[in-house]
Amino acid sequence: MKACVFTLGCKLNEAESASLMRGLEECGYEVTDVLGEADLYLLNTCAVTAEAEKKSRQAVARMRKFNPSAPVIVFGCAAQNNAEAFAAREGVTLVTGAMRKDKVLQMLDARGVAVETEQTFCELPMPKRTRTRALLRVQDGCNRFCSYCLIPYLRGRSRSRSLASILAEARACEAKEIVLTGVDLSSYRDGEVGLDGLVLALKEVPARIRLGSLEVSAVTDELLAAMREAGTAPHFHLSLQSGSSEVLRAMNRHYTREQYLAACRKIYAAFPEAAITTDIIVGFPTETEEDFAASLAIVEEAGFAKVHAFPFSPRKGTNAAKLTDLPPEVKTERMGRMLSAAETAERKYIERNVGKVFTALFEEGGGYTENYIRVFHESASEGGMYRVRLLGTCSGGATCELLSRVE
Repeated sequence: MKACVFTLGCKLNEAESASLMRGLEECGYEVTDVLGEADLYLLNTCAVTAEAEKKSRQAVARMRKFNPSAPVIVFGCAAQNNAEAFAAREGVTLVTGAMRKDKVLQMLDARGVAVETEQTFCELPMPKRTRTRALLRVQDGCNRFCSYCLIPYLRGRSRSRSLASILAEARACEAKEIVLTGVDLSSYRDGEVGLDGLVLALKEVPARIRLGSLEVSAVTDELLAAMREAGTAPHFHLSLQSGSSEVLRAMNRHYTREQYLAACRKIYAAFPEAAITTDIIVGFPTETEEDFAASLAIVEEAGFAKVHAFPFSPRKGTNAAKLTDLPPEVKTERMGRMLSAAETAERKYIERNVGKVFTALFEEGGGYTENYIRVFHESASEGGMYRVRLLGTCSGGATCELLSRVE
């Protein structure tokens, strides 16, 4: 019997799916995450934007084209948000939500809608093994309630995994790099242990540790000192969303443009070659041309290594959805300018690092340095970690010279 676990959305979803894949293997299934012919389909959905939810619904139809008689189990954020819409689709046998993914494996033969609201940290099976990069779930839920975001309503309030459980999985992991993931990683806390304590505790693990997305408030002297001591990868995905303090206030983001730039300066002081990557929403309802100019300017001021830009998408049930949306043509035009600025910033970041030596872990199609520069070399083997020297920019990243293999 073959099972397909298809995932949309964030790295936390990917981590949860990897655990379910491992659990299905233990149940005797041949498992894949590539959509194709299978006897059972599990769909891990996303609802961060209306487009993501639409793609989640469309995935059901794609599955049925491969095997119209195979049962389809739908779970995740989009299922939590609109269970009935999935339950009404032909071929869907079970719809669960985002809260209790630990119960999915116990319900493979169940039928109907079983969406729960219980908010606990769900312990899942050890993820499917990888010798390259693994995602490690440490936190779920969010208390921030940004005005544009549904996720706190779908995944619930912030809750953290126990330090002992995290360390047990990290020690058993065979990957050469471990990425800590969560909805709001910055809020991690187990008793008196915060994110800095978690980083220090993982110092003993023989893998490169990389942090997932962070909030400005997480950039403290304590965290930076812990990262230096533990040798954590100097890559900070520091969520921005807008370069305008006025728009940030309307977004309920709890920091200003100046505070964001101060956090960037603090990072560069501790890690001069750090990569700061970010997300920016273009065309928030209150965004004026002046506000957008501030977002364009901060891309250069912050020295971003990479920018993920998205047009604003109103989500029913959020405060921002009550505001008057900007005309589509305004958002489209601004997106074009933002994507151009993002491309320039990424090229400049790579150029600043040409000639320098880093450690790169290669996966299929290329590798990543500790500061998250995508590198390519035709002789590098998948799963290999190498000392490399950057030679120059190329499409999608940088070319490099292999200096030595790191075992």
